Amino acid sequence: MKNTDIYDSNLNIVLDKASNEDLDPLVEYLSKKFSCDLVVDTVYKENSPNHSKYADLIAKEIRDMGGNSFMNMFRGFEGPSYHEVVCDVASKLKASYDKNDSIENIENSILEVILTKALEKMTNEEKQLLLKEMGGKSNINIALLSTKSFLTLFRTGGFASYQMTLIIANQMSRMLLGRGLMFATNTALMKSASLITGPFALAVTSVWSAIDMSGPAYKVTIPCVIHIAMLRKKVNRKRFKFW
Repeated sequence: MKNTDIYDSNLNIVLDKASNEDLDPLVEYLSKKFSCDLVVDTVYKENSPNHSKYADLIAKEIRDMGGNSFMNMFRGFEGPSYHEVVCDVASKLKASYDKNDSIENIENSILEVILTKALEKMTNEEKQLLLKEMGGKSNINIALLSTKSFLTLFRTGGFASYQMTLIIANQMSRMLLGRGLMFATNTALMKSASLITGPFALAVTSVWSAIDMSGPAYKVTIPCVIHIAMLRKKVNRKRFKFW
């Protein structure tokens, strides 16, 4: 459904393919800010919680959070591009990126910051368990348990990359919304239910606790960007048939 002419190919294409369940955390993150135009919109009031009816308004709200009213006036009341929003979050989290990189690469740089810090908190035994639960062999060479090896696995894309991203997004939801993502409890998807509550998940929670989200905008944009990065991987795994 088209509710606005404002469109961003890096963002709307993902939200348009998302289910109501996928979009629900984004709506909750946005509604926590002091002023949220989405929740007072007539389309929202008439259709909530059927979020797919106003996915374009959710996209617009996310971009608006990345700018300010004064600058948005010069953009024709349109927030910064989603690419700019993601770059801003990457800078906030001190992720290494090039502003000319693709949106996927910048999102992955953000995720790698969290992944690296979480892995540094884990023992080799915990890393071995993580690999095993993700479908690896039980007798894994110790050399494969380095942070660098995990990052290489993450960068190859596919199911393992999606699993790690999903765990990060799930723990973020647990901390900020008081509950995990509903689809993250699907043991067929996650292969092992302990991935959701195991050492890696706990390490991610510890990392989240230390992330500086000072400022009302970052309390919304950081969670939204990471959730959307997870949704993008979900869309891509269907397109490329990762599993």
